[in-house]
Amino acid sequence: MNVLLVEDDIGIARFVERGLTLEGMRVQWTATGEEALAYLRSYQYDAIILDLMLPDMDGRDVCKTLRGQGISTPICMLTAKDSIEEKLSGFEVGADDYLTKPFAFEELLARIKVMQRRSNINMDGEEMSVGPLMLNLAAHEATIDDTALDLTQREFALLEYLMRYAGKTVSRERIIENAWGPASDITSNAVDVYVGYLRKKIDTATDQLEIRTVRGIGFKLVTRDN
Repeated sequence: MNVLLVEDDIGIARFVERGLTLEGMRVQWTATGEEALAYLRSYQYDAIILDLMLPDMDGRDVCKTLRGQGISTPICMLTAKDSIEEKLSGFEVGADDYLTKPFAFEELLARIKVMQRRSNINMDGEEMSVGPLMLNLAAHEATIDDTALDLTQREFALLEYLMRYAGKTVSRERIIENAWGPASDITSNAVDVYVGYLRKKIDTATDQLEIRTVRGIGFKLVTRDN
């Protein structure tokens, strides 16, 4: 799980980063809103922990900007203020949750997991699931309703990436960079070919899932009721 931590208090940042890393998460830390926006233009994250009071801009402005750009990554805002008005102002600009400082790490971890469940993907250690589709990362196995999918290594990597961002549109460029790596020999056109292979295998196994093409942008994995 990739987490973007936006916090200018070095003590709190190190505390959170250390705890999340021990939980097996990958954490990118920045102390400014502008740098956070720059990261989000280039990379995708599973969750964002966003401080309300940053040295260069208000955390609510960061949140509002992200939502205005169509970035739906779950956001938990951190603040030293616990008034109802402050919390409502965060929710109004698109925050998913609100945590008041000081806080216990266990509570932050629980809130991150709840946000992740709300974003239509379940991750439990080495396993991921979206609808009837299960992915076991340790065993390198994919199943739909207990029926194994015969996937190549590249198809498996593509499926894992689509599952991590289930319900969200990912571009061909981000698929190449994050699923296969920037040094990969995969071209943008080849992404469509591999998506086609994977789509056929999923369509044969179930009618509950769909890899949907978003014209001019990329693809997203969705359940049929979405």
